[in-house]
Amino acid sequence: MSKFERKFGKYAIKNLSLMLIMCYACGYLISFISPDFLAYLTLDPYQILHGQIWRLVTWVIYPPSSSNLFFILITLYFYYSLGTTLERTWGDYRYNVYIFSGMLFTVLGSFVLMGYSYLFVKQGDFFIVSGSIADTRTYFMVMSRCFSTYYVNMSIFLAFAATFPEVQVLLMFVIPVKVKWMGIIYGIMLIYEFLTYPFYFKIVIAASMLNFIVFYITSRNRVHLSPKQMRRRQEFRRETKKTAGVTKHKCAICGRTEEDSPDLEFRFCSKCDGNYEYCQNHLFTHEHVKRS
Repeated sequence: MSKFERKFGKYAIKNLSLMLIMCYACGYLISFISPDFLAYLTLDPYQILHGQIWRLVTWVIYPPSSSNLFFILITLYFYYSLGTTLERTWGDYRYNVYIFSGMLFTVLGSFVLMGYSYLFVKQGDFFIVSGSIADTRTYFMVMSRCFSTYYVNMSIFLAFAATFPEVQVLLMFVIPVKVKWMGIIYGIMLIYEFLTYPFYFKIVIAASMLNFIVFYITSRNRVHLSPKQMRRRQEFRRETKKTAGVTKHKCAICGRTEEDSPDLEFRFCSKCDGNYEYCQNHLFTHEHVKRS
């Protein structure tokens, strides 16, 4: 476990995936009631610097565009399932860091795009935007809206595909496909877009996906849980609930036991020298104990 987790782990938000889905649901509701109002919620650095600081947060509720209610419900449920699975596997702290770092990189990327626009896009020039002529300010406003929750969702999906590559999903509710192949396809699409799209879009993609890039580089050598292992974890949890009386399990990092939180599950680490037991939140994030 890192020093940051020891210090800030207790502040991690639980059920963060549910909160994200609730934000999207609010965004969809606003889009149905007052679509024009959503324009005041987008991530627009120009307006943020002119006092509309709420945009630093409210852009999170701006939902992926869709007019089909059934598709909206399926999308919300799908990303809720992916997010909660990652949250339970990684632990609250690591999942919080992944999501909020993605949001932070997205906000920083929008300011980089604004700086690029002012430095390299000539003021007073006109551009074709949505089939009509627009000036430099309108052009930047349209470009800034490329920073949306679309890539937040994409980063969640790619992280799930990297963590559980053998899990199968039903494409179009019929065709069984392993998540890793869908992840590879989406990855190729992102690389193609990055190489072929205009420079401003390269900034959008790089900023929005930087959290996944960092995650993949730092976690590619970790041993991930398979669905069978997840099932064994659930069985172990049920067995733990049956035990009572003397404490049998204690995390070597946080010191919590099954009496402190009955829902916690514990595992011994095979890579540590000695009998060190860890709770689910620290099993994958602790520093291995090695005897010299």
